[in-house]
Amino acid sequence: MSYLSLYKLILTITAMLLVNPASSQEWPDWRGSNRDGIWKESGIIKKFKSNTIPLKWSIPCGSGYSGPTVYGGKVYLTDRITKPEESERVLCINASDGKIIWTYSYPCPYGGMSYPTGPRASVVISDGRAYSLGTMGHLFCFDANTGSVIWKHDLNSEYQIRMPTWGIASTPLVFENKLIIQTGGRKGASVLAVDKRTGKELWRSMDDEISYSAPILIRQAGKPVVVVWTAENLNGLDPKTGKVYWKIPFNLNMGMGIATPVLYKEFLFVSSFYSGSLLVKLSQLNTTAETIWLRKGESERKTDALHCVINTPLIIDDYIYGVDSYGELRCLNLLTGDRIWEDLTAVKKDRWANIHFIRNGQQTWMFNEQGELLITELSPKGLKIISRANLIEPTPGQLNRRGTGVAWSHPAFANRFVFARNDNSLICAYLGE
Repeated sequence: MSYLSLYKLILTITAMLLVNPASSQEWPDWRGSNRDGIWKESGIIKKFKSNTIPLKWSIPCGSGYSGPTVYGGKVYLTDRITKPEESERVLCINASDGKIIWTYSYPCPYGGMSYPTGPRASVVISDGRAYSLGTMGHLFCFDANTGSVIWKHDLNSEYQIRMPTWGIASTPLVFENKLIIQTGGRKGASVLAVDKRTGKELWRSMDDEISYSAPILIRQAGKPVVVVWTAENLNGLDPKTGKVYWKIPFNLNMGMGIATPVLYKEFLFVSSFYSGSLLVKLSQLNTTAETIWLRKGESERKTDALHCVINTPLIIDDYIYGVDSYGELRCLNLLTGDRIWEDLTAVKKDRWANIHFIRNGQQTWMFNEQGELLITELSPKGLKIISRANLIEPTPGQLNRRGTGVAWSHPAFANRFVFARNDNSLICAYLGE
């Protein structure tokens, strides 16, 4: 190789090293770094080459609803094993080749738990630690690299959880030195904060029964506020002390609040299968909030505005997009809740039909319960499907729909790859240009 050729090669490699870190992205938490379903990577394909997305690797795993998380070249996942005994597992996998780095298993009988397929909450990675919360309230802090247990809690026995019908599903939230959990404990421990380094309790708050919704962190009037949607109220708490800044009543039938609260400008939006939708306006002068509208239909079929189940809605340019109770993709006017349009092409119509939205630039990627990825554009004019392809097969453990099942777990998007799971497998596919 000539000196000039070597010089050009060095310049090329240097440019790649400078560009790639800025254009790549980790996925260390539920719905991404900020829990907002935003995928900021560039260099992503604009259209699928065929009806099936080729996989880089696929490995077997147990069943579960939890979505994978990705950080530092590792994928983290929880699952359930029933033989030789009922157990939950935490797995750490090499993101490049799918090889297992470490696993941790613990006995976890589900008893009469409804929908007993497996864990619900995603593993959260922060400062070299991995935090896992199981269906029955087993909370662990691991060394993220080695899998050694740093500390653990059995929240059910320690806090006498008023266990929801479908178990614990809300992914814990990291704030500074704290891990904040929607626990459902008695004696004022509906929401709990522990020291993320030691596991020591720092504060407890409220007596609400809990939902399945993950808390989010926002800023209001210059202060950090953790938004926790329980089965009784939409709450804004001081993450440092647990003090309740504001509380908006919203009673949920069967506690069925699963979607994550959505922040848009000065508004918060939540939606439930049985109980309809609520839009709240946040004061920017102080830590208060007020209801803008609350809309609920006559039944799960005769819905008004939006009745989401698993789907977390998306708000773009003052319009709400979400999946209604039987798979109807809807567009609503933000300030009124009035329906602009409805579409039935993104997912097959059925009770609790689901789509996970992931926003990448001007496009919305959709992962539907048939295991398809769709590249789309959303506007008040309607849904535009640019491309769609099969990513992973649905399986019957999560829900035995039509004999083939569903793919309900939220995928992770990191370093131009997508990671998704069903009841049998964890897969990885490349989405770069």
